[in-house]
Amino acid sequence: CTARETACLVQSIRLKTQGPVEQYGLKRFSTAEATVILREDGKMREKTLTMDTLNPQVKAVEYAVRGPIVTKAGDIERGLQQGQKHPFTEVIKANIGDSHAMGQKPITFLRQVVALCSFPELLNSPSFPEDAKQRARRILQGCGGQSLGSYSASQGVDCIRQDVAVYIEQRDKGVPADWDNIYLTTGASDGISILKMLVSGQGRSRSGVMIPIPQYPLYSAAISELEAVQINYYLDEDNCWALDINELHRAYQAAKEHCHPRVICIINPGNPTGQVQSRKCIEDVLHFAYEENLFVMSDEVYQDNVYSPDLQFHSFKKVLYEMGPEYFNTVELASFHSTSKGYSGECGFRGGYMEVLNLDLEVKAQLVKLLSVRLCPPVSGQAAMDVIVNPPLPHEPSYLQFHKEKSAVLGALAEKAQVTEQTLNTVPGIKCNPVQGAMYAFPRIFIPPRAVEEAKSLGMSPDMMYCLRLLEETGICLVPGSGFGQREGTYHFRMTILPTTEKLKVLLEKLRDFHIKFLKEYASLEEPKR
Repeated sequence: CTARETACLVQSIRLKTQGPVEQYGLKRFSTAEATVILREDGKMREKTLTMDTLNPQVKAVEYAVRGPIVTKAGDIERGLQQGQKHPFTEVIKANIGDSHAMGQKPITFLRQVVALCSFPELLNSPSFPEDAKQRARRILQGCGGQSLGSYSASQGVDCIRQDVAVYIEQRDKGVPADWDNIYLTTGASDGISILKMLVSGQGRSRSGVMIPIPQYPLYSAAISELEAVQINYYLDEDNCWALDINELHRAYQAAKEHCHPRVICIINPGNPTGQVQSRKCIEDVLHFAYEENLFVMSDEVYQDNVYSPDLQFHSFKKVLYEMGPEYFNTVELASFHSTSKGYSGECGFRGGYMEVLNLDLEVKAQLVKLLSVRLCPPVSGQAAMDVIVNPPLPHEPSYLQFHKEKSAVLGALAEKAQVTEQTLNTVPGIKCNPVQGAMYAFPRIFIPPRAVEEAKSLGMSPDMMYCLRLLEETGICLVPGSGFGQREGTYHFRMTILPTTEKLKVLLEKLRDFHIKFLKEYASLEEPKR
């Protein structure tokens, strides 16, 4: 027999006898061997999933915060560890808002509560304060089997959702909050998946989603994945990245020609731009959404990160309430918060919540169904979120330490925001708006025309080439502005203000020296021949 005929015979015998084939004097073939032998002309099985068969919406997704620059930074970092020589001794990653990775210490009370929830035997330890134990007991009582290891309800642990509602009422000075409108999420990014429910239609009736430019690339990625239509509205860089109501009208009217605008997204305080929107601005947005029948998505994960003393955070919900019942009882609003930012910086716990207002009751049931598919958010992250919304009170034993740690984190961020803005504005060819809030600066950089031409010849955006050169020559990892969106002909980069003050000053000094050298290099070249 040929190998192919033998393989067929082996399969036939197995099917008929369900026994060993050696008794027939045949060689035993594994399933994998038989499969290969059965291929015509010895051809191997082709892969089912290739770049040609991959869902095109997946290929369309881009996420600059962890893009090619970061991959390159990882390669360089591993090279340094293996003894490779570079003009620097370490990679400074200022590309992502990961506070603890940049050296921030955990808030003691939060870790105590989560530790007690994770290992309840510690509830008998005198090393933990009573207020932390009280919170841990309450959370555990809300968990199946009094264990963080059990699934919670799809919307999250009831008592934590109740604590979130109380927090929102206190934050918004008495604006009512119903805990049945609270959904605990796997970070804020999980809540943003509510976009799935808002996208429908085909062609000109396809749902359009208005997003700010510059934007956090999670939004453009979600829009691409869902095959929705991205509608860009540009923030006013000359006015400290304020939101211009006239620009909203322009973007909306232009988009109506090719899609059905249904959603408007706002990030406040801003990422990557670091602005804090005024109450008047928020009111304008809500009036616009009311008039145009838009669903509002308000990303408020940086609500504790406001550094300018003359500014304050206004929640979209509170402003909507103050606009009167006609608005508060009709405008559909989803707002988001997270453990990852603020003063805690607990990115790895993936805790967050979403509050939804004025959702149709039947649609609300569909939302719960959609959430049930992923079972529940991490219960340890839910516990961490509970501490954010239910911190120690002034009369409790942990209050003084908690207040000291929180103030230290926010005070250091405010100082670094000022240092970053002031230093960058001393560099020729760099202009940085005040870092009013959040954790980032998004300065505009001048890139000489010859550098622009060189970047185009290399098939990359000019600010990508700039950031790649910066990484290779200084070890500083930033994200090019093109990854967030920017007006045509302008160039930016995003950097976090999270490194320690000492390391941030080193970063800014290296960045200044590099930029001046970069300008001189391209200014000294001869005019290209025509």
